[in-house]
Amino acid sequence: MSDSRASKKFTIRSFRTHSPMDNSAAHDVWSQLSRAVDEIHNRNASLLSFEELYRNAYNLVLHRHGALLYDGVEDKIRTHLASVASQVNSETDPYLLQSLQAAWEHHRTTMMMVRDILMYMDRTYVVQSKRRPVYNMGLYSFQTAVWEFKDIRGRCVQSILNMVKSERDAISIEDLHQHDGLLKSVLGMLLELGYSTGISATGYDSQQKNSVYERDFESLFLETTQEYFRVESSNAVISCSVPDYVEKAERRLKEENFRSSRYLANTSCTSLLSIVETEFIERHAEDLVNNPNSGVATMLRDDRLDDLRKIYELFLRVPSTVDFIRDTLSSCVKQAGDSLINDYERGSADAATFVRGVLSLRQKYSHIVEKSLSSEKKSQKKLKEALERFLNVDSRAAHCLAIYADELLRSGLRGATEQEINEKLTNVIVVFRYLQDKDVFENFYKQYLAKRLLSSKSVSEDAEKQMVALLKAECGYQFTSKLEGMFNDMRISKDVREKFRTYKQNAVVKAPVDLEVDVLTTGYWPSQNVKQCILPNIVETAKEHFLAYYLRSHTGRKLSWQTNSGSADIRANFQPTQGSLRRHELCVSTYQMCILFLFNKRDVLTLKDIRDATKIPEDELQRHLISLCTPKHRVLRKGSRGKGISGDADTFTYNNNYASKLKRVKIPLVSMKDVSTKQNSTDGNRSSKSSGLPAPVEEDRRHLVEASIVRIMKSRRTAHHNDLIAEVTRQLSVRFVPSPPFIKQRIESLIEREYLERSSDRRVYKYVA
Repeated sequence: MSDSRASKKFTIRSFRTHSPMDNSAAHDVWSQLSRAVDEIHNRNASLLSFEELYRNAYNLVLHRHGALLYDGVEDKIRTHLASVASQVNSETDPYLLQSLQAAWEHHRTTMMMVRDILMYMDRTYVVQSKRRPVYNMGLYSFQTAVWEFKDIRGRCVQSILNMVKSERDAISIEDLHQHDGLLKSVLGMLLELGYSTGISATGYDSQQKNSVYERDFESLFLETTQEYFRVESSNAVISCSVPDYVEKAERRLKEENFRSSRYLANTSCTSLLSIVETEFIERHAEDLVNNPNSGVATMLRDDRLDDLRKIYELFLRVPSTVDFIRDTLSSCVKQAGDSLINDYERGSADAATFVRGVLSLRQKYSHIVEKSLSSEKKSQKKLKEALERFLNVDSRAAHCLAIYADELLRSGLRGATEQEINEKLTNVIVVFRYLQDKDVFENFYKQYLAKRLLSSKSVSEDAEKQMVALLKAECGYQFTSKLEGMFNDMRISKDVREKFRTYKQNAVVKAPVDLEVDVLTTGYWPSQNVKQCILPNIVETAKEHFLAYYLRSHTGRKLSWQTNSGSADIRANFQPTQGSLRRHELCVSTYQMCILFLFNKRDVLTLKDIRDATKIPEDELQRHLISLCTPKHRVLRKGSRGKGISGDADTFTYNNNYASKLKRVKIPLVSMKDVSTKQNSTDGNRSSKSSGLPAPVEEDRRHLVEASIVRIMKSRRTAHHNDLIAEVTRQLSVRFVPSPPFIKQRIESLIEREYLERSSDRRVYKYVA
C-alpha cells in the first residue's frame, strides 16, 4: 500500500521585498490628491475616481507620510476658505446670511467627500497623533477662516437678531415663518462648528462642544430677547386689561416655544422661556393681581371664572407668583366676612341670615377654587384660614350658628325631604368645622335644645338625633354625651308621665289640676340656679302629689323644681262692660300663670304686690308682666305709659274687655331688650350681640385645661413649659383653642394647689404624686 503523503509537494518561496515610499514619491502622490481636492472644491467630483484616491491616501499613511497628507489637506482647505471668506464678506447685509449659508453647505459637502477619501488616515494617523479628525478639522478651519474673518461674525449675528425681531413684530403668518429655513441652517452651522472645539489628549471636552453657538449667538440673543420683552410687557401692563395681558403673554410663550423647536438649540429653549416668564409674569404679577379695574379681586367679585383660571394657569409657570392670587382670595373672603359681621352688628341681618351668608360665601369661593384654581391644596388652605379668621374674632359666630340650627330644627325643616334635611344639617357642620370655640356652640346649642325638648317644638325627633349624630362624628362621643343624656331623660320622663297618669286614675284623692312633669338629670341640662317662685295652692298640691308618687318609686333622689321653665293652660273668664261673658284658654308660662292667679282675688295689683306674692326674680317678673300687657295680648292693663314699668307703685289691672278671635290663645314672651336696655339676655336672646364667653363655658374651660395638664404631667412626670403648652393645645383643640396665657394661669393654679412644682430650671415642671 503506497503512502499518500509521499505524493504531496511543498514549495517554499522567499518574502517579497518591501520598498518604502521615499519623499519624492510621497510628494507626487500628494500632488494627485491635492489636485483632487481642488476639483472637489470646484464641484467636479464626478470626474474623480474615489477608489484610486482612497488607495493613494492609504499608501501615504501606510508609508508613514501621514503628516504630509494631513498638513497638506489642512493647508489646501484653509487656502480655499480664505477666498470664500473674502467673497462672503463682500456681500451686503441683506444677502450676507444667504451667502454664508451657501458657502457652508458647499463646505460640508466637500468635507464629507474628503473625509471618505482620507478614512484610513482618520482611523490610524489621526488617532495616534491625537489630531482632529479630517471632518472636524474642516469645521474648525471654517470657523477660524470664514466665521471669524473680519466682521462676518458680528454682521451675521446682528442679521439673525434682526430677523428674529421682525418675526416677533410680524402681523401675518407669512411674515412669521419666512426666514425659518435660513435661520435653521445658519444656527445649525454654529452648533456643528461647536463640535470642532475642545480637543484634548483624552478626546472632546463636552462642556465646550457648543461654545461657538453659546459664545457668539445665544448669550446676545437672550440679552436682546430680555430687553425686547421687558419693554413689551411694561407697555402691555399699562395699556391692556388683565385678561388681554394674560392672552398676550400666553401667545408669546407659545411663539417662543415654537421658535425654539424650529431653529434654536434645545439648550436655548429653557432659558428663552424663562426670560419670557420673568418679564411677562414674575415682573408684573403683583400689578396684574392688584389691578383695580380688571384684577383678581374684580374677577372674584364678578365670577369671571374663566379669566381667573387663565391667569392662574399662566402664573403656575412661576409658582411663587401664585401666592399673589391666593392672598387676594383670602383678602376678598375676609372683606366679605367682615361685611357680614357689620350687617349683623347693625341689626340689618339676624343670626340665621348671618350663617346663610357664611354658607353662601363658602360655597361661592369653594366653587372658584375648584373650577379656576384646580382645587389646589394651598388655595383650599387659604380659603379655610380666611373663613376661620373672621368667624373666630369672638364667640358671636358660635352663637349665631346655634340659633341657625335652632331655627332649622324648630320650623326650617318642616316639609323638607330626607335629602334636604341631610343637606341643611350638613351645612351646620360645615360652618361648625371652622369654629375654634366649639364649646361655646355646644353651650348655646344645649340651651336651645332644652327649650325645644321641654316645649315639644322640634320639627322632627329624627332630625334632632341626626344633628347630634353629626356632631358626635365630628367631635367624638364626649362632646355629645350630655346631649344624648337629654334625649334619654325625655324618653324616661315620658314613661314616668304615663305611669303617673295611671296612678292618678287609681288614686282615692284626686289632684285638683293635671300636672305633667319632666324629670331631668342635673348634669345633662343647662344649669338653672334660679330660686323657686311661690306657686298657686292648687298647683302646689298637685306638685306634692307627684312628689309623693315619685319618691315612693325612686328613693334617695332629690327633686329641684325649675319654675322658671314650663308652661300652663289656664281657663280665663272675661266679663266686658258691654256684652256677654267671654271664655278663653290661655297658654302661658309658669311665671305668667302665677301672676294671673293673683287676679282671682283682686282686679288691681302693684308691681310690689305681685313681687311679694310670687317671689319671681325681678327681671323675669317685669318681662312676664310686660308680655301680658302688649297691645295684641292685653290681658292686663298697665297703669304707666310707655313700654317699660315705672316702679314698684306701677299698677296692673285685669282687663275684662280683652277679646280674641281664637278660643285658645298663646301669650308669647317679649325679649329681654324690650324690658330694659341695661339688662342683657340670660336665656339666649336671639338679638344679643354679646361676644363674651358665657360663664359656664369659662368654668368648664378652666376644668378642662387643668385636667389636661394633670393628665399629661402624670404620664410624663416632667415637661418643659413650651412642650406642655403645645400638648395641652393639641388635646383640647377639638373643643376650643386655649391661649398660652390662659394655660399658664391654670399651671400656676395647679402649682399653688401642689399638683405641680418647678424644678431648678424654672421652665420645667414636675408632677407631684
